[in-house]
Parts: sequence; structure tokens; C-alpha cells
Amino acid sequence: MAQAGLFRMLAPASAGGLEATPAELVESVEALARGDGAAGWLVAVCATAGLLTAYLPPDRAGELFADPAAIVGGVFAPRGRGVAAVGGGIEVTGRWPFASGCEHCAWLLGGVIVGDEPAPRLAVAPRDQVTIHDTWHVAGLRATGSHDIEMDHVLIAPGRSASVFADAPTAGGPLYAFPLFGLLAIAIAACGLGIARGALDSLVALAGAKTPTGGTRPLAARATVQADVALAEGALRAARAGLHAAVDEAWEAAQADGSVSIAHRTALRVTATHAARTAADVTAQLLRLAGGSAIYDGVTLQRRWRDSVVAGQHMLVAPPTLELTGRLLLGVETDTAQL
Repeated sequence: MAQAGLFRMLAPASAGGLEATPAELVESVEALARGDGAAGWLVAVCATAGLLTAYLPPDRAGELFADPAAIVGGVFAPRGRGVAAVGGGIEVTGRWPFASGCEHCAWLLGGVIVGDEPAPRLAVAPRDQVTIHDTWHVAGLRATGSHDIEMDHVLIAPGRSASVFADAPTAGGPLYAFPLFGLLAIAIAACGLGIARGALDSLVALAGAKTPTGGTRPLAARATVQADVALAEGALRAARAGLHAAVDEAWEAAQADGSVSIAHRTALRVTATHAARTAADVTAQLLRLAGGSAIYDGVTLQRRWRDSVVAGQHMLVAPPTLELTGRLLLGVETDTAQL
């Protein structure tokens, strides 16, 4: 995946990235997650982490992908603290959970509050300056290796930190009119949709081969199963269409005037959260249809269900997102910094 450039899809071409469109990000993550949820998740998270290169000085940005197979990962939450260092840069201390793919990364970043600066920064350091704690013992998305990472008085060189909230991108182009959290949200939703589509693939294969205990016909011949599979297909197609429509509309606006409005950002987050929730619900229903055959470790459909549960827990597609976007849709005064 690294050799194919999937982890540098959102980095600017000037920094060795592919500078792909948001639709290409969504389609790539969805296709990977259809095969394996963890593969899609890692591209969703690490490709978005690579977006930091669009905010760094060009010479510093180029360092991160000097090796085309390098992966940038980390955690956006501002759990670290930084102080100005003598001679420039900042000294960072902090510990961040959920650092997906950290064991494979050449560079790791963390969200940092620096002194009395009003907006957090993302600070990136070489992998050998970051400690990885083996904490990822979880229900789903196990292969993402989303362990805790820690920096202990790590000196971040000048030009290796930036605020994606307060700083303007140093790279031009319509891709960088998109908000980082909006891009991450649509990628996470795409991962959920891919997992659910893979689960439907698994159920269809099982239904044609399995004859339930006490029955004489395969599972696929049951009217209730036929109806539920049709509903699952319709739900996934509708959720996917809504997500892609919001992405396309925002992309057209970014190309036209170099900005993505609050209305477009709201649509991105609404459709991403709806898609992620729909995908998790569909996957759970497919597990129920499969019956006892799906409860064993090693069964693909069971793994897809566990992955869908964990993917749906991410803060960017969790219920508070609906509260945020609902306030905006109702015209209620709202802080849109996280949008």
C-alpha cells in the first residue's frame, strides 16, 4: 500500500504526494475496507495525517516523503504540551492513544498545546524519537495496531509543527480548501461502507451454501433473508450516494472559488456520520442473518462485524457530530472550529 502511494494521497505533489481528490480518497478507502477493514482504516487515518505536509514549509514537507514508501501517522487530539525551545522549535511531552499504524510509520505526529497559543498544533517527529506502548488489545480493527505513542521532552525542529486550524496551507490547490476533520470523517465513513459491503459479500456467499439446522432449503431461499438482503443493499447504496454527493458538491465549490463553505462542511459531516451509522447497522443485521455460523473466531463475517463496531465509535462519526451539525441546520449559533 505504501509503494502504491496510498498513504501520501493527500500530500501535495511538491512534497512527493499524489494530491488526490477527496473522491479518490473515499473510493480507495472503501475498496480496501471491502477486503479488510483494517487496511481501509489505516489508509483513512495515515493519508489524512500526511495532509500536515500541506501546512509545513516546503523544505520541511519534502523531508517527510523523501522516501516515497514512508508513512506518516499519529493522533490529532491535543494531548501533548509544548514549550518554546532555545534556538527555535518546540519541546514536546505527551502521550496519545489510538495511533493507528504507528509501528509502520517513519514519522509520528501528535496534537500539542504550546504555551498560550489559542489553537493547537500538530507536531511531527521521527519514529525513533517516539515511544510506542503496546496497548491495542481490542474487539475490532485489531490489525490497525493503534497503540499509544509518547513523546518525552522531544525537540521538534522549526518548521515541523503547524496548526491546521489557525495557519493557512503553504500548498495551493483546491484539495487544501477542505478541512482536515472533514476529510478524515469522509474517509472513516468510506471505511465503514467498505466493511459493510464486504459483510454483504460474505453473507451472500454463506446464504447460498448454508442450510440451517432443521431446514431443507439453503438460507438464500428464505423470504425473510431475501427481504433483509435487499434492504441492506438499498441502505448501503443510499448512504454511499449521499456521501459521494456531498463530496462532489464540496469539491466543485473548492475548484470554483478555493473555499469550502460552512454549508458544505455541514453536509460532509452529516453524510459521513449517517453513512458510518448505516454501515454499522447493516453489518450487525447481516451477522444476525448468518446465525450461529458467524460467531466463531476466524469467520470473516464475524471479524467484519467487530471492525464495524469499532469504526463506528470514532469521535468524528459519533452522536455529538449530529448535535453539532443539527445546530447549524437549525440556525443555532455554533462554534465551527471542529467542523
